[in-house]
Amino acid sequence: MSPRKSASKKTSRPVTRGVVNVALVGAGGMGMGVLNNLMPFADVKVVAIADPIAQYQDDFFYKKPLGRLNVKAAVEKFYREKDPGYSCADYEDFRVMLAEHPEIDAVVCATPDFSHAYVSIYAMRQGKHVYCEKPLTHNIREARLMAQVAAEMGVATQMGNLGHAREGMRQACEWLWDGAIGPVSEAHAWVPAARWHKWMVTPPQDEPAMPDGVNWDLWIGPRQPRPYHPVYTPVRWRDFWTFGLGAIGDFVCHDMDVICWALDLVAPTTVEAFQGGFTSPELTPHSEICHYEFGRRGRKPPVKVTWYDGGMRPPTPASWPAGMEWPRRGCYFVGPKGMLVCPGLGQTPFLLPDKLAKSYKQPAPTLPRSPGHHREWIDACKGGAPSGTEFGYAARLTELALLGVLAIRSGKKIHWDAKSMCAKGLPEADAIINGEPYRAGWELEKIPRV
Repeated sequence: MSPRKSASKKTSRPVTRGVVNVALVGAGGMGMGVLNNLMPFADVKVVAIADPIAQYQDDFFYKKPLGRLNVKAAVEKFYREKDPGYSCADYEDFRVMLAEHPEIDAVVCATPDFSHAYVSIYAMRQGKHVYCEKPLTHNIREARLMAQVAAEMGVATQMGNLGHAREGMRQACEWLWDGAIGPVSEAHAWVPAARWHKWMVTPPQDEPAMPDGVNWDLWIGPRQPRPYHPVYTPVRWRDFWTFGLGAIGDFVCHDMDVICWALDLVAPTTVEAFQGGFTSPELTPHSEICHYEFGRRGRKPPVKVTWYDGGMRPPTPASWPAGMEWPRRGCYFVGPKGMLVCPGLGQTPFLLPDKLAKSYKQPAPTLPRSPGHHREWIDACKGGAPSGTEFGYAARLTELALLGVLAIRSGKKIHWDAKSMCAKGLPEADAIINGEPYRAGWELEKIPRV
């Protein structure tokens, strides 16, 4: 399987009726957020929701009632303002939902990272269009398989890194391609995000009682069974390598997106990472710094890219204006003429030093402007142009995050052989590249194609 972006083709399975019937898998804060963006579209109808957890009050992060019954209630409230007879079906198991609702055209996958691949591939092999939250998958093998299945099935796909649709990302690409700072030699990206469980030094050993309405076996899905514990849900599963990928897995698909896009990054030659606050091999670190080296890409020179999280950030450049606040998150590019800075996520970029910013004449737009991240996907479902982060590109970007994870977890410098999908001279890395064995009955290879 190649890590390169798949050919941009319109879906071969367009929704030809006026309304796209959408189902949600994973009724947490991210899933509810996607529905909040989709439901206002006149040509979208949410018809079903699946989640192993019936309901809970998320007082940890999203600060709202979630779970399938609470999300179902919110969806029904929205639609009943115009259609008093509207009803949304709900299920524990998304596979039962798909079997009982053949009218479903498209699926939103907003489950924890470790089940993204199973849910998405299952849905795609039934001919469903798929929107999957980021990161696309939990390991590199899954990422390549997701892109392959999407291309084979001819479905419309989108990963949930919504910054890709914003104006600032397009401007940054256009300015760099125009030569605003000259050939880029290095780039840096940073976020403040860190581990949620700052106090935890080892995974929990006790076995508290499981709340009513929780199908824990179904939540575990493809993973090997383990007892329920409230430290895993909601959200905090990201702190455990078995389920999540820490801050680097959570945010590279957002904050290194413009770097990947603008510099046409596919496969690094080496990746080396260092972690702060190490506690347990089963837990993600409190902070990370990851160095990627890329060779020439056509006429583009070699480039070094560095990632920072957990409070780490790049050194302040000499050209940084005195008194200017450092952005909480963002990235910058370095070239012989100066720097291009992208603060936040898709915000308007700017150039340094000030002399360069004043003399540079911005080019005319060359990239198509987005109608909106979620609108892109619905238009693609109906036979329009592929969305900006269809799974071909999404897999390539996600692989960069997963290579950072590989370097952190292995503790070794990775010499990457992209074609063979292996770390040269490091056979023990294969277990991380290919991921944990799927539980019997959940194997990706056994998902049927309908």
